[in-house]
Amino acid sequence: MKAYIFPGQGAQFVGMGKDLYENPKGAELFEIANQLIGFRISDIMFSGTDDELKQTNVTQPAIFLHSVILAKILGENFKPDMVAGHSLGEFSALVSANALSFEDGFKLVIARANAMQKACEAQPSTMAAILGLADDVVEKICADIDAIVVPANYNCPGQLVISGSIEGIDLACAKLTEAGAKRALKLNVGGAFHSPLMEPAKIELQAAIEATNILSPICPVYQNVDAMPYTNPELIKANLIKQLTGAVRWTQTVENLLADGAIEFVEVGPGNVLQGLVKKVSREVQTSSATTI
Repeated sequence: MKAYIFPGQGAQFVGMGKDLYENPKGAELFEIANQLIGFRISDIMFSGTDDELKQTNVTQPAIFLHSVILAKILGENFKPDMVAGHSLGEFSALVSANALSFEDGFKLVIARANAMQKACEAQPSTMAAILGLADDVVEKICADIDAIVVPANYNCPGQLVISGSIEGIDLACAKLTEAGAKRALKLNVGGAFHSPLMEPAKIELQAAIEATNILSPICPVYQNVDAMPYTNPELIKANLIKQLTGAVRWTQTVENLLADGAIEFVEVGPGNVLQGLVKKVSREVQTSSATTI
């Protein structure tokens, strides 16, 4: 069985998607996107600066466009048995699996990015990557800190990203280093994604999600909040709403995809970050393979 996986924020690079514009279908979708967002995001993607591209309200729509347009160009060759996306990538997965229209998915991503940008500006916060500790050790130390800090991205065994207030992250990094973490690296991100500090963004996005028409996808979508497969539109909506303040359970998602029969993982979008994570999760499973398109 074949699993298609879609990357999230951090996979962007200047020049992304330029080759897709050369395809007539790709050019058509980019121009629709430029109209919907109100500026030529395609120009920023193809020839902008790193600083322009790394703004949350540009980065997220850009990665979504790269992933979804690539899937649309594949057309009949896009035949997933299952799909999953990392954080933002979940929206790309839903559009590619025909649960959301291109236009509705893009509008939700724009709303999500803008809401998260506002939440980041309202309260300074950050994230940190913790390497070389078991998940339960990181969870316990975070829970014992008297400040906002939570596990946010379960990326692969030995790699868990935490999220919270600047004070909480600083305290956690110190304690996790004492506990034996190989590295506790603060990330250059706009704020505390997938933490309680995103509650204002969650409230803002909830209305947009509830007003959007979501259909049954062509295959199960494994969602971030609990790493389980869904096809029911109402449950998919509820999980999308929870996603902004809930953890991305990517390790568990890959484990579940493998348990449910995935033997090939195809990454759809810029870069190959997820490919590397899949290989780390599935290192003991000799029958799996990971590719990028």
